Amino acid sequence: MNKPDATPPSHFLRQIVQADLDGGKHNSIVTRFPPEPNGYLHIGHAKSICLNFGLAKEFGGVCNLRFDDTNPAKEEQEYIDAIKADVEWLGFEWGGEVRYASDYFDQLHAWAIELIKAGKAYVCDLTPEQAREYRGSLTEAGKNSPFRERSVDENLDQFQRMTAGEFADGAKVLRAKIDMAAPNMNLRDPIIYRIRHAHHHQTGDKWCVYPSYDFTHGQSDALEGITHSICTLEFEDHRPLYEWFLANLPVPAQPRQYEFARLNLNYTVTSKRKLKQLVDEKHVDGWDDPRMSTLSAFRRRGYTPAAIREFCERIGVTRSDGVVDMGVLEFCIRDDLDANAPRAMCVLKPLKVTITNYPEGQTEELRLPRHPKQDMGERVLPFEREIYIDREDYMVDPPKGYKRLVPGGEVRLRGSYVIRADEAITDADGNIVELLCSYDPDTLGKSPEGRKVKGVIHWVPASSSVECEVRLYDRLFNTANPDKGEEGTTFLDNINPDSLQVLSGCRAEPSLAEATLDDRFQFEREGYFCVDSRDSKADKMVFNRTVTLRDSWGG
Repeated sequence: MNKPDATPPSHFLRQIVQADLDGGKHNSIVTRFPPEPNGYLHIGHAKSICLNFGLAKEFGGVCNLRFDDTNPAKEEQEYIDAIKADVEWLGFEWGGEVRYASDYFDQLHAWAIELIKAGKAYVCDLTPEQAREYRGSLTEAGKNSPFRERSVDENLDQFQRMTAGEFADGAKVLRAKIDMAAPNMNLRDPIIYRIRHAHHHQTGDKWCVYPSYDFTHGQSDALEGITHSICTLEFEDHRPLYEWFLANLPVPAQPRQYEFARLNLNYTVTSKRKLKQLVDEKHVDGWDDPRMSTLSAFRRRGYTPAAIREFCERIGVTRSDGVVDMGVLEFCIRDDLDANAPRAMCVLKPLKVTITNYPEGQTEELRLPRHPKQDMGERVLPFEREIYIDREDYMVDPPKGYKRLVPGGEVRLRGSYVIRADEAITDADGNIVELLCSYDPDTLGKSPEGRKVKGVIHWVPASSSVECEVRLYDRLFNTANPDKGEEGTTFLDNINPDSLQVLSGCRAEPSLAEATLDDRFQFEREGYFCVDSRDSKADKMVFNRTVTLRDSWGG
C-alpha cells in the first residue's frame, strides 16, 4: 500500500488519492501542473504547484510540467524559462521532459476530424458577435447556428481549408455539436478550433488553426496518463465538457478532474492581465519587482521556498473560496528567517560618532555570534574611535519611553561598550552632523557598576563599514482589496505611494562585504533583508527589505 513518507494535515484531495490507491483504482498517481506561458507565475500558482507536485511526491508518483501553449499570440519563451525556474526554486522536480500541449497538436487535429466524421463537430461561420447572440444566457436557451447542419463532407472540406490557411483570423471556427439548450453554458456547442495566423514558439509556422483550452486539456491529460487532474474551482463548470470529450474520443485513458479553491491573497492582484499592465505601464520595475505578487518577485525580495511551501500547507486545501490575509504569508517568512538568517548590523541613516576618549588609531576586534540560537560561527566587528549609529537613535527632545541616546544619556552599543552622549555638532542650518561621545572601557560584556543602562543600539565602524543602498519595500497596495474602490477608479488608484523607499549611503558591518546574491540576513532592529539578485554589483551592494521584524499592518 502506498503511504506518504510524512503525515501532513489531511484534506479532501489527499483522502481521494489515498482511497484510490488503497482501493486499487490506481497503482500509482500522475498529476500535472499546466500553466499557460503568457506571464510569470504568481503566489496563487504556488498553491497549485505545491498541491500537484506535493501530492505526487507524497504518494510516490510523478507530476508532469506541461505548458498549455494553445495561444501563440500571447506566449513567449521568456515566460517558459521563468516558469521552469519558479518550479525548481520551490524545490520540485517534474517527471521526464518538459511537455507542451503543442506536442499533441497532430493528435488533437486528428481527433477533431474524427468528431466531424461522427457528426459531432461542425464549422461555423458566425461572427463572434453573432455567436454571443445565438449562445443565449443563463436564463434563456441558445439557438442553433445556421451552419450546424452542414454535411460531414462540407465540414471536412471547410476544416481542411481552415487548416490550409485559406481564411482570415476569426472567419470560421470548429465547434462541438452538443446541446444549445444545455443549462451549462459550456456545453452549448463550444469552440474546438480557432484560426490564428501566428508564429508558435514550439511549432513555428506549421499551424494556423489552434485548439481551444477545453479541447486540449482533457485529451492531453489522457495522453499523459494523468490520474488526478487537479484545477481551481472556476473550472468546475467545465468538467462536464472535459468528460464529454473523453467519452466521445478514443483516448487511451480516462483521467478525472477535481477542483479546489484558488488562493486569494489580500493587498495583492494576481490577474495576469493586471500584473502585465503594472509592468507595461512602469508602475513597477519589471515582473520581478519585489512588490509584485509573482514568485520571481518574492524570490528577489528574499522569500524562501520553505516559507512559501509552509504558507501553502498552512492555508490548507478546501472547496470554499476565501481571502487569506497577507499577514499569514509574512508570518511564515519571519518564522523561517528568524530561525535561519544570520544576524548583522546595518545603519540605514548614518550619524557619525566620535568617541573622544578612545585612542586614535586603535582598533580592537570584537567577535559577535552570527545567530543567537544556531551555531553559525562568529563575525568580526572592529571597534574604533569613529563609528556610525542611526540618526533616529539620538534625540534632543525624545518622546516618552525613548531608550536611546539623549544629551548626557548613556546607551550600550550592541556587543560592545556603553557610551555617553556629551556634545552634538551642528551645521549652519542647525542639523546634527556629528556626536561627540565618551565610552566606559569597563563595560565590554558587562553592565556598568552602580547604574542601569536600558537602551541597546546598533552601530558599525566608520572606516571599514560597507557603503550600500537599502530598498525598503512594503505592500504595493494600501487597501486589502485593490480591485474594489470607488466608482470610476481602478486597482491602479490603490497603489501605495510609500511601497518603496530607496536609501543611499547606508553603512553595513564589514562582514557583509562577503555577502553573495540572494544571501539573507536579519539586520538587527531593522528587519530581514537580502542581497538584491539583479542590481547588486561588485562596486555597489544593494539590500532589499524582505519583511519588517513585526507586522506593521496589524490592527
